[in-house]
Amino acid sequence: MIHHVSVGTNDLARSRRFYDAVLSTIGLSFMAQDDEGIGWGSGLMSFSVQVPVDGKPATVGNGNHICFAAEDREMVDRFYAAALEQGGTSDGEPGLRPKYDAHYYGAFVRDPDGNKIEAVTYSAK
Repeated sequence: MIHHVSVGTNDLARSRRFYDAVLSTIGLSFMAQDDEGIGWGSGLMSFSVQVPVDGKPATVGNGNHICFAAEDREMVDRFYAAALEQGGTSDGEPGLRPKYDAHYYGAFVRDPDGNKIEAVTYSAK
C-alpha cells in the first residue's frame, strides 16, 4: 500500500489554494503545512506538494500522473470543475474510458505547476 505521494511546486501558496479546492471534492483534508510543503490526507494515505529539497525548480515528469479514487461520477465531475476553477488545465474531460474498462469514468487535469492528476470511479452512477 502506498503511504504518501508528493509532487513538486514552485509556489506553495498557489498550490495550497488549488489543492484545498480540488482535493476536498474527493474527501481529502488539509493536514499540515510548513515552509517546505503542504499535506492533505484521508485515513492512511497522504498527498503533498513540496519545494524540491535540492533547491532547483520543480519540474514535471512526462508520463507520470497520480490518480485519486472517487466514489461516483459526480465526484469526478466536481474534481475536474474545481481544478479548472483554480487555474488547472484540462488533460482529459470527465468521461468513460472504455479502453481501460467499460466502467472507467475519469478526468485528467494539470495543476498550476504542470503535475498531472486524475480522479476515477468504476461506479455506474
